[in-house]
Amino acid sequence: MAEGRGGKNREALIPAICEFFDVPYSGSDPLTLSLCLDKSRTKEVLSYYGVPTPAFAVVESAEAVETIPQGLRYPLFIKPVHEGSSKGITERNFCSTPTELASHVHHLLESYAQPVLIEEFLPGAEYTCAVLGNGPRAHVLPIVGLNFDALPVGAVPVYGFEAKWVWDRPDAPLQIFDCPAHLPSSLRRSIEATTLRAYRSLGCRDWARVDLRLDGSGVPNVIEVNPLPGILPDPADNSCFPKAARAAGLSYNQLIQACVTSAAERYGMRLNRH
Repeated sequence: MAEGRGGKNREALIPAICEFFDVPYSGSDPLTLSLCLDKSRTKEVLSYYGVPTPAFAVVESAEAVETIPQGLRYPLFIKPVHEGSSKGITERNFCSTPTELASHVHHLLESYAQPVLIEEFLPGAEYTCAVLGNGPRAHVLPIVGLNFDALPVGAVPVYGFEAKWVWDRPDAPLQIFDCPAHLPSSLRRSIEATTLRAYRSLGCRDWARVDLRLDGSGVPNVIEVNPLPGILPDPADNSCFPKAARAAGLSYNQLIQACVTSAAERYGMRLNRH
């Protein structure tokens, strides 16, 4: 739960301190936490291990937009490389033309002072998968499907800043999640297999959330991996990991206990259960 103070390694700061003082902790190690907060490095590792992820490029200046690989197919979607919680991910990030791309990349570079990820926008359905456990015990909880029909008419089908922080209000919750998602068994197995490959390729431990989107052929592609997933306890909140846990029959306390138990097992500890 420790997000750190700032910088691109912020989520790794407290775990690194714990390791320095030999204090056991739950969740992924500093390397994985820093790696997964860098969207481009995450995709490089996924690509190395053959885990499907949208084709991409990274630019560090507005002039560099002109040098991105010509093979990238429009529409494209852009993101700040080192942000989370959909910060910097808005409707404007959907780019249909080179002119839009240049303008919007320039805006992100100026606003966030960090490189910008450019990736092909996949046309298929989107899902998010909560993973619990380690090694052969790592498993995917019921898959959460995103219902983009719940967004305002004409909205870009992404779960970005507007969907999380503007359109989803306590007085009018956005009914965007479907859990468990209604999927053919073959697609469900494919999503679960890709999720676990991503989880293991990036060295995730104890728990993490993996976001995926289907390409034009229906193949699940990994969009992002979050080894420090949101876990809001109130069922009224749109928090994917607890929602998936509830669908699996786990209470919020049992979800937290499952993470702590996985961590304890890694350290060879035996927990006293009450």
